[in-house]
Amino acid sequence: MKQADLNRAVALATGESMSTVKRLGFLLAEPDELIDPVAEESGPYVIDWDELETNRLNSQRQGAHHEPVVA
Repeated sequence: MKQADLNRAVALATGESMSTVKRLGFLLAEPDELIDPVAEESGPYVIDWDELETNRLNSQRQGAHHEPVVA
């Protein structure tokens, strides 16, 4: 799979624009490599999308009107 194909698939699945997906930098994971999202070395390569969405919803409920921050 080429990077452009991956970006297109992620954009279709998430509803984000291709430029947003490209900026976020999605990569194919190695099928044999297990990634522990809690591990220190996971660093900026792991985003907890559920936590991010919860934070956005909480901000909206509290009346916060700011641009989302992307890690």
